[in-house]
Amino acid sequence: MKFLAKLRRNEEGATAIEYGLIAALIAVAAIAAMQGMGSNLKTTFTKTSTAIEGGNTASESE
Repeated sequence: MKFLAKLRRNEEGATAIEYGLIAALIAVAAIAAMQGMGSNLKTTFTKTSTAIEGGNTASESE
């Protein structure tokens, strides 16, 4: 019976679970932010690549 009472008062496991949930929430937020930033970067690199290719084509025709 003492073991169950001691186990009931032990809050170390609950603290570990709370830290785990906080870490998971931060990870989800970071993934969402990086996905949005990734699509913006893809657009930027595509525009830059198109502009460079356009510049190379113009200089080759001279």
